[in-house]
Amino acid sequence: MLKVGIIGTGDIADLNILGYIHSQDTELVAVSDIDVDRAKKKLAMWNLQSLRIYKDYKQMVDREDLDIVEILTPHDLHAPMTEYCAKAGIPGISVQKPLSNTIADCEKIIQVCSEENVKLKLFENFRFYPVYLRAKELLDQGIIGELLNIRIKNFLTGGPGGVASDDLRGWLWRIDVDRCGGGPEVFDDGQHKFSLALWLMNQIEVEKVYSWIDYFTGVIDSPANILWKYPTKNSDDPPKYGSMEFTWAANLYYPSNYYGIDEFIEISGTKGIMWINQCTAGGNFISKSPQYPPIVVYAGGEVKTYGEDLPRDWRYSFINSTEHFIEVIKNGRGEPIYTGQQGKALCIFAKMPYISDQRGEIVYWGEMTAENEEKGFCVVEKSEDADPSGLHRFTRRKSKDLKKGIAQGLTCLDFEYK
Repeated sequence: MLKVGIIGTGDIADLNILGYIHSQDTELVAVSDIDVDRAKKKLAMWNLQSLRIYKDYKQMVDREDLDIVEILTPHDLHAPMTEYCAKAGIPGISVQKPLSNTIADCEKIIQVCSEENVKLKLFENFRFYPVYLRAKELLDQGIIGELLNIRIKNFLTGGPGGVASDDLRGWLWRIDVDRCGGGPEVFDDGQHKFSLALWLMNQIEVEKVYSWIDYFTGVIDSPANILWKYPTKNSDDPPKYGSMEFTWAANLYYPSNYYGIDEFIEISGTKGIMWINQCTAGGNFISKSPQYPPIVVYAGGEVKTYGEDLPRDWRYSFINSTEHFIEVIKNGRGEPIYTGQQGKALCIFAKMPYISDQRGEIVYWGEMTAENEEKGFCVVEKSEDADPSGLHRFTRRKSKDLKKGIAQGLTCLDFEYK
């Protein structure tokens, strides 16, 4: 039985915990959080009151004989925490995306885990969402031919619907570019989407990026539009591109068990087109409509749908990701998804849009190095348009919209542990 410890009991822990709760191969033994009262409330919610609570994660690591540790903390803490856990001899370390807030710290994490023979996992759950797994299988079978272009639409909702945390602490460090490494949408949440942009298109990096990022709300890096080109391997290969859009629909009613955002993807190939509908809010009333099946493919003059038999609840992506890591640690072979190097690549990809927006020019992958970061050449800077003081107005407006929607009879679904 593998013993597991959790560092950080914020909102995302509610989902990361699921794979361990349901596993027959692991035992959750302890959690660590500087807010002990919050940790107690979470353990009660998870029905895990018997777990030990540590205010200092180092004490948990030193006193518990852990096989796996999950690091679910602000990004700037990932490197020091990973280093301590690795040097303490924990064989499996899972770090919530992004791997770190800087490229240099990503490299430090990779190095120390290599030196200590640690299996390092960058936790990115979209890669394990059942619908995306099925879509990838179809793409690899050549259902739309050679892949040419991917377009990822992120639809953020600020009106009634969606379950949001009332704990502002999670927002405060995410809008601090030094602690976060970027912003809450393009960098933090964007890690998921940049992961899909590489994985679905069979790529390990991009060649160049150009972007526009606005701070219309004063605190959120949205709306944003990001364009990129993939490397060309052979001179006779067709060029391949991608784009990503973050749209802020401030008054859209869009219920979700999780966060106020959803995703829609279009992939074009030489023989057809694929549309992939929803992820984060999968399973809501949109999912139940005939207009939005999980996967739609046009090829050979026919339109076909796929994945109607798959679970669309976002929680399964977390469970599947954790189960994969458990197997890697239990069997002592194979590599986690994602590895440290892949995590570093996602960190680089997610920083490029900010650098492009800051300079007003194309940014190349080869420019994004720890050495250039140290020189200040590829460091994400605080936008002049960002105003952290607007955070309270933003959250009050969301709360007001939510109450108004409920009064009108609109439903806000609550996440239930089953």
